[in-house]
Amino acid sequence: MTATVAIIGRPNVGKSTLFNRLVGKRLALVDDTPGVTRDRRSGDARLGDLRFKIVDTAGLEEAEAASLEGRMRAQTEEAIRDADACLFLIDARAGLMPLDEHFANLLRRADTPVILCANKAEGKAGDGGLYDAFTLGLGDPVPLSAEHGEGLSELYDFLRPIVDAAEEMESSSEFTEARTDVDVEDEEIDEPVGTVERPLRMAIVGRPNAGKSTLINQMLGEERLLTGPEAGITRDSISVEWEWQDHHVKVFDTAGIRKKARVQEKLEKLSVADALRAIKFAEVVVVTLDATISFEKQDLQIIDLCAREGRAIVIALNKWDLIEDREDAWGHIKDSQARYLNQLRGVEIVTMSGINGQGLDKLMQAVFRAYEMWNKRVGTSGLNRWLEGVLIHHPPPAVSGRRVRLRFMTQPKTRPPHFVVFCSKPDNLPESYTRYLVNGIRERFDIKGTPIRLSYRKGDNPYHKKRR
Repeated sequence: MTATVAIIGRPNVGKSTLFNRLVGKRLALVDDTPGVTRDRRSGDARLGDLRFKIVDTAGLEEAEAASLEGRMRAQTEEAIRDADACLFLIDARAGLMPLDEHFANLLRRADTPVILCANKAEGKAGDGGLYDAFTLGLGDPVPLSAEHGEGLSELYDFLRPIVDAAEEMESSSEFTEARTDVDVEDEEIDEPVGTVERPLRMAIVGRPNAGKSTLINQMLGEERLLTGPEAGITRDSISVEWEWQDHHVKVFDTAGIRKKARVQEKLEKLSVADALRAIKFAEVVVVTLDATISFEKQDLQIIDLCAREGRAIVIALNKWDLIEDREDAWGHIKDSQARYLNQLRGVEIVTMSGINGQGLDKLMQAVFRAYEMWNKRVGTSGLNRWLEGVLIHHPPPAVSGRRVRLRFMTQPKTRPPHFVVFCSKPDNLPESYTRYLVNGIRERFDIKGTPIRLSYRKGDNPYHKKRR
């Protein structure tokens, strides 16, 4: 049990900048536009010898509960209730605002301890706002500059008692939890993935408004992520921990990826870049399609992007509950799969509904099967026996009257499966023959739905050193 500290404040006071400073990485998106952060993002913070969990929240705004700003505020209020302490940020350069006073009263009524921080206090320009902060009645303000790292030593002094209290609670329950921890380690020590120490990394990607955040909320059984009818609500790539049938999974919610020509604003470019980074570091990518308008050109481009990154892929056909003639729709889906996804032959498509949880277990079963395929290894002897048969029935084409000789084949890597063929003239082999070999490997060794990489190497000439 570590202390949880939430960063609270009105929009554009530097909450995400302070979050990145304490985490030591540029995890949260930062921009001059107010209201960039919408979902709660948590991270492991370090301040001197203190270790605690930090939570970045959306800017507090007065709005109706049904509006997008109202739902963002509800997420922030949930973070306040779950935190051991709150860092209440104000903008020292802008001075005290009426919203600051309003939300100071809200925090004063809460049971969570509050540390008042006057951000952007570097130089003399922030002195006026720093002195105004005393009128909030939340104790002495901590002058900070999250951008330049100033004032963190004073923040350390305020956070030290809170973190120590959490550690004392942990030590008091250490004896009762120790036996359980030992049992878990004995049971899961041989597990390659899906344990607490090594969760499966799964990214949920797709076009805007495909139901990605709704699907993750259904997994968690709570309204952890902001959802709504508006397209493009999610901006940051948010990671959450989840346990499915004793398997630990780290799920990444990502922003919807639109066509590149339509992405003009800087903030959306940052969101898409964050989503692409989540794909790069994931192990399995669940591409979420809207069943009512599936296999659009953008869907295919996202699938192709994941394949080029070498990720294991599962296609989730969301909003299946809205389809009336399901038999006819499924026929169209299979036709589209055969026509457009030939490079990922055998990729699993799971029909589901994120809003009511239909098909969730089938989706996760497909995810772990895709992970197994992604790690599949084929023996060298079996590969070369297969290669001999291929060369007899369909040898590579001759180039300038000279045949290309394929001598030997092996698999040096997995994740995804990567095969290397040693041959005489690798540059002369056409792309069509490479696709033929890849499809043959996929069919012969039952490697379905995962990218396969095939490269060629030219063998050394044994007589090269004997030349005069």
